[in-house]
Amino acid sequence: MSTTVERIASNKVKISFDIDAAKFDEAMGKAYLKVRGYVNIPGFRKGKAPRKMIENMYGEGVFYDEAFELIFDEVYGLAVEEHKIEVVDRPQIDIQQIGAGKNLQFTCEVFVTPEVTLGQYKGVVVKKETTLVTDDQVDAKVEEERAKQATEVAVEDRAVIEGDTVNLDYSGSVDGVVFAGGTAEGQTLKIGSGSFIPGFEEQMVGMNIGEEKDLDVTFPEKYHSDELAGKKAVFHVKVNSITATELPALDDDFAKDISEFDTLDEYKADIRAKLEAQAAERDNNAFTNAVLDKVIENAGVEIPEAMVERQIDSMLRDFQYRLSAQGLKLEDFMKYTGQDEKTFRAGYRDQAYKSVKAHLVLEAIEQAENLDATEEQVDAQIAQFAPQAGKSVEELKETLSEADREYFKADAIRENCVKFLCDNAQVEA
Repeated sequence: MSTTVERIASNKVKISFDIDAAKFDEAMGKAYLKVRGYVNIPGFRKGKAPRKMIENMYGEGVFYDEAFELIFDEVYGLAVEEHKIEVVDRPQIDIQQIGAGKNLQFTCEVFVTPEVTLGQYKGVVVKKETTLVTDDQVDAKVEEERAKQATEVAVEDRAVIEGDTVNLDYSGSVDGVVFAGGTAEGQTLKIGSGSFIPGFEEQMVGMNIGEEKDLDVTFPEKYHSDELAGKKAVFHVKVNSITATELPALDDDFAKDISEFDTLDEYKADIRAKLEAQAAERDNNAFTNAVLDKVIENAGVEIPEAMVERQIDSMLRDFQYRLSAQGLKLEDFMKYTGQDEKTFRAGYRDQAYKSVKAHLVLEAIEQAENLDATEEQVDAQIAQFAPQAGKSVEELKETLSEADREYFKADAIRENCVKFLCDNAQVEA
């Protein structure tokens, strides 16, 4: 057997096969043994007719398909392995010569991992934002923590004000007729929350405990009850009690109670440091993404449709897994959202294409720059994954095959590649 490989496009190769006549004749003999059980020849029991009799009746070609399949299954895999071809789709076969006593000659055109034409990837110019943390942001974070420590205290000596929580009874009517769902006793309402229809809470401001009052309101034009939408109504309300939210004093004692710091200034400084670290991480992530976007945009590659489809399959499996964690099935989700499988997959196509291109471009850069990863970096990847596997780092290492370790090494190399690109990028002035 001899094989030759010719690249006919950046993402496609043609493999030419020339199989010895003796090997094809051997395959024809095997094909006869397999096919004869399905052939009826007058005068012979089924499966007992001689090969020559079958060929005389149906022609020699009756065994071609089976003989070809027997040979193809053997030689195609060997050729792919020998020539180190990264196949991404099924081959298109073209037979040039076939027959007893002849060399079998055929070609396979197959999509492969495409060649990437790298554009500029070192020195790309990208803008980098620097987010400053303001005093207002620090104060807002302090107030969030302060609100968590708030308590509700009874109010006896004043009327309702904005922010109070009121316990009330009410009864609503339209044109003097009480409507369903418009009456309640002991209802709790925070004034200013916007929980009730417009105008209701505002008119309660200034009411005292035990006071009763009629509130004139109008239901919104778009309301969940068609019978009430846009209607004017009167709510008779009575205030049963009032409570106010009491925040702890903003002092050193507050800082001691909720943190490991002794003073409010130290506590605020720690909040600022954490906010600055979060802002820096967001800025770095945005810069990294901008660098990658530009590098990938500068590269050219013809991506076979099969690679995009496989990526969509992977994304759908991930989505199905997340749905299953919520007790849902993909089929039900599509039904609820009015989609079929075709439109659902189409929604992932652009994202899948970008993901495949990004992988191919970064892989090409890793090869062009001979990037590698140290054992320490690989171990760091393993350590990062160990908690997800529910194992200690050492326990996980003991279960890893060589292929598993290569997987973590590839991740480490990818991190090195991204760092290399960012280190070599230029920050736009």
